[in-house]
Order: sequence, then structure tokens, then C-alpha cells
Amino acid sequence: MNSQTQRPNRGDRPYRSHVKPACTHCRRRKSRCKVENQSKSCLQCRIHGTDCSFPPEKPRKNAPRKSRRTQEYNSPSDSPVFLADSNLAPPYGLPNSSSERSIIGALPDSVNEDSTANTAPGPTWPEVQASLDAPLSLEAENDNPHILGPTEMDDTHVLADYLSNFPGSRGIRSVQSVGAAGSSMSPIIFTKVQKRPLGIGPDSSPTSQKLEIIEKLIEPCAQQLVDLYFKKVHPCFPLLDETTFRTQYLNAKGRISPALLACLYAHMLSFWRYDFKLSQTRCPDSRFIWNLASETVYSELHLSPGISTITAILLNIGGRPTTSMVGNGVQLGSAVSLCHSMGLNRNPLSWDIPEVEKNLRINVWWSVLIHDRWSSLAYGTPPHIRRSQYDVPLPSKERLCGRGEEQNHYVTFRALAGLTGVLDFCLEYVYSINTHPPTRNLDYELNKWVEDLPIEARKIITRGANLDIPGASNLRLSFLSLRLLLRRVELDRARQETDADNEKLSTSLIEARRSAEEIVTFIQELEEWQLGDFWLPETAFIFSSTVTFLIRCALETEHNSSDFSRSSSLQMASDFLSSLKSHQQKYGWDLADICLAQHIEVVEKLSTVTLSDIALIDPCLEPRQFLMTDMAFMDDIFPSIWDTLQGM
Repeated sequence: MNSQTQRPNRGDRPYRSHVKPACTHCRRRKSRCKVENQSKSCLQCRIHGTDCSFPPEKPRKNAPRKSRRTQEYNSPSDSPVFLADSNLAPPYGLPNSSSERSIIGALPDSVNEDSTANTAPGPTWPEVQASLDAPLSLEAENDNPHILGPTEMDDTHVLADYLSNFPGSRGIRSVQSVGAAGSSMSPIIFTKVQKRPLGIGPDSSPTSQKLEIIEKLIEPCAQQLVDLYFKKVHPCFPLLDETTFRTQYLNAKGRISPALLACLYAHMLSFWRYDFKLSQTRCPDSRFIWNLASETVYSELHLSPGISTITAILLNIGGRPTTSMVGNGVQLGSAVSLCHSMGLNRNPLSWDIPEVEKNLRINVWWSVLIHDRWSSLAYGTPPHIRRSQYDVPLPSKERLCGRGEEQNHYVTFRALAGLTGVLDFCLEYVYSINTHPPTRNLDYELNKWVEDLPIEARKIITRGANLDIPGASNLRLSFLSLRLLLRRVELDRARQETDADNEKLSTSLIEARRSAEEIVTFIQELEEWQLGDFWLPETAFIFSSTVTFLIRCALETEHNSSDFSRSSSLQMASDFLSSLKSHQQKYGWDLADICLAQHIEVVEKLSTVTLSDIALIDPCLEPRQFLMTDMAFMDDIFPSIWDTLQGM
């Protein structure tokens, strides 16, 4: 060792040592801080005549730092937290009690390194509420939760109890029921599955680049579209938590799922012309933006699907105008599969998870269920979900309405969810391969639903009032279409009865025609602000089905008339199309596009058809389904009029 190099005295601060930090002024001067023996100030502070003060020392940690995976399964008695969507990294500590643990996301490494589930303080209400931003965030881990099937759950639970006796063994992810004491209800068990394909890292997704293109096209109106979403769509279809989404959108936008944001922007383009500020500027190309948004959804489905992907899919298939029935069906099937794999089809009310997370799971599930049922009616395909495969309760008013929100904010969503349950009974009959009578009294189910509605929703249904409530017009039309479907079911049963008299058949036909007339009258009375309200895209096919039924009524009841063009049913169909065309031309109402493309030429040609042409039609046709395919028999008379559907 060089004789000039000497070990510093015990009181000196070793050079480049971080055991004892430099004084405040030396840190600012970026100079060496040397403290001599029996001196209260360093050499540099004495030279410059400044007060020498040192920052407080941090306590040293003797225990070795635990890894994140070790902390997640730190003890057999403390089961790990179930992560309903592991794509969140919220900056909050884990709560102390198991009943307050978050199932929404995992902590980032920077938080988990210095705290464990046993020592972190319990969250306040804003922190619990902020955990709802989980489905909006990018994935922070490489795993997704996957619910175990009933056949494996008991075996896995027994095995986990046995392995928990061994020190250092990993636990299982389970959600315990908080039912009555002594309840034998089994816990819901989840396992880890890899969320990304092998060899694809978290930074390999091209969705962020497509989102940047969309935001460049809509700037500077991105924030206005978000505001418009929570004004127009959210009260009718609550998929997000407004407070936490806005906070994250302003402070941590990069953590929100690109697919979710892209679909939200594209979803709101159909409301552009109905907003006063946005209507003053040019609306970007909606078709180009929709194509980019759909690509982000498919990319995220392939790379890292989660609950945020389900929300993005719901915004995508709920967007307008509808141009791809097959694509919507594929996305909806993917959303249903994700819901089942993440356990969203199970009732979470008895789970020991925060209330906000229970509400989130219930709302997302019922939103998927609503689209599944009404798209089944619109597209002519059986629903993906069977009633015996879920036990999620209807969303209650108390769970939907947060603090400071109006009580009638979500009345239409709750009512539409209940109406969807009635629709399910009808679809069982419509899609039954073997013809049989409905197992339930469908009229009773519908009337019982009306009687159970709150007064605000009942006025919408029975009187067509309170249409200023968000989503009220869509709810009214859905009810009228379901009532027409019930009349069609009764008419179909009357046709199948061999001993049915003509009076019973005529009565069923008149009642069905009257239900169709109510739909026509309702659409004719819509005003601009109602046209710009929330509408399910599946309602566009209700118009096609209504016109189809009116044309059939004209063909079957007026075939002996000397002047077929004067048929009241055909004239009603013509007036209905005129109203839809007026709404389309004046206000750009895209829901009228499909019906006009399918039927306007049909009605015009039928208005001039002769009796010899009508005689070519088989009067014994008995289509069973309330679908647009009822018009297939018209191809023999007017070929190629359905070519417009190929471009939809």
C-alpha cells in the first residue's frame, strides 16, 4: 500500500462513502465534505463561512429485501390477493384486512419492495375508489387470473390446505365468502395463466401507435369526447368509474389501455354532430378511426387480454354505425369467453372484496349480457350465454348511484337489464330446434317486469314520458320491440294449431300489427335531441323487422284486394320509411341506414305491383323468427335488392 494513502480516522467521513451523507451546502456545491475530529462543521463550510448541517440519517434495514413474488405468497395463513385484472399497477399500499383487499390489480415493484401485506395501512375511501382504475391500465405483470372449474376446485382446495403445512410453500389465489357463520360455501379459486404469447414482451404491442394516430386525428377534441362520453353514454351503460378514470386520464394517461381509449374515442364520433362545441368543427373520418380502434382490440386480445379488453370490446360493438355483424359477433364471443375465464359470471356479493370492485364486476357482466341478448335478436344467431351459467344479480340502485349522483342517473340501465332477462325467455322459443310451446307465460313475465319498475321508468314504458332521462328513448323502443316479438310468438303458435279458428288467428294478427304500429308512431314523434341520445346499435334491426312484418301483413291480408297499393299495412311501412329517411337526412341518424338500404326499394315496387305478381307468393309461409331474414321469400319477385347488405 502506498505510504501516502492512509485510513481515515473514525470521526472522518470516508471519501465517496454513502454511510454518512455530505452536509447540505456541500451537496449543493458538489464538493467533498470532510469532517475533522472534534469539529462540528466540515472543512468547506468553515472556509465559506456557512452553517454546516447534515440531513437526518435513514434507519438501516437489517432484514434482506424480499422479492415481489415472495411477498405475494408470504405465509400460508395469509392467502394471496386475487387479481381480477393484473394489468394495473396502482400506487397504493395493500390494505391490512382481507375484507378490504383489492382484487383489481397488483402493486408496482417500487411500492411492494418496502411494504408487505401484513404491515401496510388500510386504505381510505378515496384510495379504495381509486383502485377502480385497474381495468383501464396497462398490464404490469405477465400473468392473468383464470377461474378454476367446479370439477377441479375441490381437489385444488384440498391440495392447497395440505401444502400450506410446509414452510415456504406457495399459496393459492382464493376469494373467501363472507356469508353467515358456519356457512359451507366453497371459496372461488383462481390460478395464474400466462397472458402473453411466448416470446412477446410487454413492449411489443402496436396498439399504442394506433392510439397515437387516432389522437392526432381528433385533436384538440380528445378531452371533449371524454366529457361527452360521461354525459351521453355512461349514465345509460356504466362501464367505467368517472372519478378515477378522469384522474388517471389527466395524471397517468399512459397506464390506460390503448384499446379502451381508442374505442372510446371512436364510440363518441356518432355523437359529434349533436354536441354544440364539436359540431362547430369538422368531424374526422369515422370509418378510418373505427378500423384503427378495431385493430387495437384484436391486437390486445392476442397479446394481453384482461378486463380492460372486455370494456374495449363493449365500446366497440356498441359503436355506430353497425357495418360488420360477423366482426361484432366474434368480438362478443371473445368478451364472453374472457368473462367466464375471469369469473365475472359468478355472484361477487358474498366475496371478501371491496364494494367498489363488486359493483364493477356486476356492471361489466350485465353490459355483456345485454349486448349478447339483443344482438342475438338482431343478427339472427343464438345467444352465447345461457341463464343457468351465471348467478350475478341485477345491479341495484344503491350500487349504481355513487355519492352526489342523481337517483335517476342509471334508471334506464337497471330497467334495460331487467328487460333483457324477459327477452331471454323469448329467445329460448325463437331458437329452439324442436318446436314446442314456451315454457313460461311470456306476457306474465313482461307485465311483472313493468310492475316492478320504479315510477320514473314505468312512465317511460307505459306513457312514453320522461324521455329526457338518458337512455329513455332506447328503453322505450326496446320494450315496444319485445312486445311485438311476443305478439309474433302468439301468432306463430296460432298458425301451428291445427284446430285454430280463423277468428283466433285474425285476432293474433291484428294485435301484432297494432304493436308494429306503436313502433312506427314512436319513431315518427322523435325529436332531434332524442335522436342524439344513447341508442343500442342493435335497435337498427328493429326497424327492419318492423317493416318486414308490415309488408307480410299486407301480402297476407290484402291479397284479394283490387288495389294492393292502398293496403293500410303497406302504407304504414311507407310512412315509416319516410320518417327514417327524414331523420337520416336532417340529423344524420345512422340507425336508419340499414332499414332504408334493405326496404325502400321493396316498398316502392310493392306499391305498384299487380295482383298477378302477388299470386306468385305462397300464402302458407310461416316464418317463426322475428328477424330480418323473413324477407327471403321476396327474392323471387325482386332479385338483387339485398345486394346492399354485402357492403354493410
